[in-house]
Amino acid sequence: MSRWRSRILSSLLAAAVTAGAAPAYAEEPAPDALVPGVAGAGRPEYPMDTPDQVLPPVAPDGEIPVPEPETEPDELVEYLPRHAVKAACTAQTGMYQRQVERLLRLKADGKQSAADCRAIRAFQTRQKIKPANGYAGPVTWARAELLAARKNPNAAKKCPVRSHPVACVDLNRELMWVQKGEKITYGVVNIRSGRAGYRTRTGWHTVYWRHKDHWSTIYDTPMPFSQFFDGGQAFHGVYGAIATPTGSRGCVNLTYKNAEKLWSVLRKGDRVYIWGKRPGL
Repeated sequence: MSRWRSRILSSLLAAAVTAGAAPAYAEEPAPDALVPGVAGAGRPEYPMDTPDQVLPPVAPDGEIPVPEPETEPDELVEYLPRHAVKAACTAQTGMYQRQVERLLRLKADGKQSAADCRAIRAFQTRQKIKPANGYAGPVTWARAELLAARKNPNAAKKCPVRSHPVACVDLNRELMWVQKGEKITYGVVNIRSGRAGYRTRTGWHTVYWRHKDHWSTIYDTPMPFSQFFDGGQAFHGVYGAIATPTGSRGCVNLTYKNAEKLWSVLRKGDRVYIWGKRPGL
């Protein structure tokens, strides 16, 4: 068993880490980086993803179950500039300002105004997003996109309708669902796709290999409920928040619970259709 795997499994039996303490692998954020708006929140339990592998993945020696998360991450803690964390209503233009304005039916000019801040803060308060201070960050945008798409995620007909199941991945909105014909068999959820330099590949793909207790063969980190559809790119669960400022390294990340549900919906040979472009790339 690797040192990393042994350390993880041992930690599951140990006392919980002090709240807010950064794990040893955490990178020091850049001075201008967005940070969680609540102290101690927004830190993943394990590294968030592994780099795309050109060759098909290889099952590790032995079958060691990946860890179950000790606690659910608070998905509704917004990321924002350090100086705006304690603001009652920030004048800062958010990184998803225009998208949030559009979804909240405000004037979509991409510029924060006092009226915008009040409207965004009201939305954050209703959705229990913390802190509710009007900053249009990734969590506020992800929540607004999800709510807008729940009734009919394929309203724009971007995902082809087929008689067989299709896993639909919309990079423009960072959403996914599964449909068979017109019927939604796996309700729309937020996802995290590839960042710059590690883009999730678009077009038609096929689920060619599934491994419930997969460990990365590069970094020896857990990738629960992995369903590979193109080289090293896969649907899989992560142990931290999904709506973060940066993307994955190519995979389509889901929360642990959503990845577990998707595992029971898709099968080897099912088709995957991906389109669009992650905002900011």
